[in-house]
Amino acid sequence: MTSSPASASTRFRVPVWLRVLLPVLLILGWLAAAGVGGPTFGKLSTVVSNDQSSFLPASAESTTVQDALPEFLGADEVPAIVVVAADRDLTEAELADLDALQQQIAELDGVVETSPLVPSEDGEAVQIVALLDSSGEVADDVERLRALIADAGLGDELQAAVTGPAGFSADIGEAFAGIDGILLLVALAAVLVILIIVYRSPLLPLLVLFTSVAALCLAILIVFELAKADVLTLSGQTQGILFILVVGAATDYGLLYTARFREALGQTRSRWQATLAALKGSTEPIVASGGTVIAGLLCLLLSDLVSNQQLGPVAAIGIACAIVAGLTLLPALLLAFGRVAFWPVAPTPERPRVKPDGKGLWGAVSRLVERRTRTVWIVTALVLGLGALGVTQLQAEGVPSSEFVVGESQARDGQALLSEHYPGGSGTPTQVLAPEGDLDEVAEALADVDGVDGVAVVSEDSPSGTIPLPVDPRSPFAAAEPTVVDGLVLVQATLADAPDSDAAQETVRQIRDAVHPIAPEVAVGGTTAIAIDTNVASSHDRALIIPIVLVVISLILMALLRSIVAALMLLVTTVLSYYTALGVGALILQAMGIPEMDPAVPLFAFVFLVALGVDYNIFLMTRVREEVGRLGHREGVLRGLRVTGGVITSAGVVLAATFAALGVIPVLFLLQLAIIVALGVLIDTTLVRSLLVPALALEIGPKTWWPSKLARERR
Repeated sequence: MTSSPASASTRFRVPVWLRVLLPVLLILGWLAAAGVGGPTFGKLSTVVSNDQSSFLPASAESTTVQDALPEFLGADEVPAIVVVAADRDLTEAELADLDALQQQIAELDGVVETSPLVPSEDGEAVQIVALLDSSGEVADDVERLRALIADAGLGDELQAAVTGPAGFSADIGEAFAGIDGILLLVALAAVLVILIIVYRSPLLPLLVLFTSVAALCLAILIVFELAKADVLTLSGQTQGILFILVVGAATDYGLLYTARFREALGQTRSRWQATLAALKGSTEPIVASGGTVIAGLLCLLLSDLVSNQQLGPVAAIGIACAIVAGLTLLPALLLAFGRVAFWPVAPTPERPRVKPDGKGLWGAVSRLVERRTRTVWIVTALVLGLGALGVTQLQAEGVPSSEFVVGESQARDGQALLSEHYPGGSGTPTQVLAPEGDLDEVAEALADVDGVDGVAVVSEDSPSGTIPLPVDPRSPFAAAEPTVVDGLVLVQATLADAPDSDAAQETVRQIRDAVHPIAPEVAVGGTTAIAIDTNVASSHDRALIIPIVLVVISLILMALLRSIVAALMLLVTTVLSYYTALGVGALILQAMGIPEMDPAVPLFAFVFLVALGVDYNIFLMTRVREEVGRLGHREGVLRGLRVTGGVITSAGVVLAATFAALGVIPVLFLLQLAIIVALGVLIDTTLVRSLLVPALALEIGPKTWWPSKLARERR
């Protein structure tokens, strides 16, 4: 016979003063954490780095070259390319005005050095390369540079833009600028609306939402201090994912605990007894679900990319804070407010406010699963499999850096102007680090590669900073000597194509094939090489981390459910829903005119969807296991589906809405991740958890729980 919350809790004789003091201390402690962590929101951007090269693995060629650049080029500088063009030849007067503009650019704060005007061969454009001090605020320097050009009065017939690495960096920074404000506001607003609809109460949604915000404040405080101490590296996309993950997860845990608390209030008048019963029923699934997500995230530490490595612990810290808040702050708040929190539909033993078992939507779903078990799981699996066929259209080999920002980008427009009037790689050369003795052979090999428009070697003696190769004895560069550092020289190859194009990547691959046989020390870097190495590392990460995540989560599920069959069933169904989300998401993105995908999106989506998707199945199957122990397998499965249907669906809608909020940030990676993860969560909480998993559990029968003793029940 199962004891009620009242009878179970009579064994715990806790003094009244402790019942009052404990929730008060917990609430005050969390208020203090929120008060300290809240102001850190505005400081987080000071420890964020969006520099792509800083996230490369140490073994990458481009990283070797990037580390050597300051020794050859002096201070670590970021080039900003100012391009001005017309649909006709530039006049002498316009060239004089542009020469004066070049002098003004050279005097701007943050500008270390500028090149003279570099006219195009067609006479319709000029460019100025301004080297910006990377130790300062590059985005602010670019903003001042763009403001100067806008105020220069160049006339309507001239097009001007600031592009190059500094320009793209500034545009990316501007795209992430709303991550502290608009992203969080949209996510919280979406969650609040959903909670009001779910609870039909004015106070309870605010208590759950406050719990989520407090968890986020604590997570941000911890992450900020670790990033400030250089223990973690934080990027804009990691920051955005942290916000969404903590708010979504903490709200989900809050929904699960609140459902248990409301159920207990319908059986006892004591808030304390209801709290103990709710904690007993929700602690295991919340800790197990959160632990599964944390384990999956920490597998990212095996990544070759620093950006992926650091997302693991950052997001894991966020999930841990969500668990702690869901099991301490929210119980304390509900203990303090009691039934008032549920007004105007507060449950009591006389009016439990729970629909009779078998009634309502989830009663109808359970009857469908019971009567048409085989049809339900076969049809559901076929629908999911059909959606998964969209994976064949997936193009996750990378996207041009110019497409990283969704919408308007002056750097992208400037790159188009450069490509129209200059070699595409002008101002952003491919860098080749080579032994001094092999300089001539390396330069000759570079010149023979199709797609290389020019070759030069870095030289402190040259007024322009480089010596064109081969050297003409009659040129002013004849007496200049290459800069040599530790026996190495830096050769620059200007590509004919834009540095973020597929053609440029193919050229760099040919360059590597041509120069690597010359000497083992030769390394090829630069913007294009960084993109290539990043894509290679991302492919390696997918091949390594996905199987490890599957093994880790399988072991956790086996330990939690004490069943090998149930664990494998949950894992297979969740992986199927992941491929469905990935396939349908790829088709949606193609319909939006975005056929190419960031190579990290499938990996991140896998970690989130498998870990979070298993979460909802854990919520379901832990309750099913509890009911099976009382009612037997068949009725236990159906009752578990009925009593968890509403809360798990609500949790899924909340998490899908929070991930969808990532789409308000105009960054392609976040938009793609938002679509796929939001879609996958909805698939998990509707088709998989509501139909496929319970139908399969009924089809398999008590053997679902093998090898635990529950499997020995007669079918």
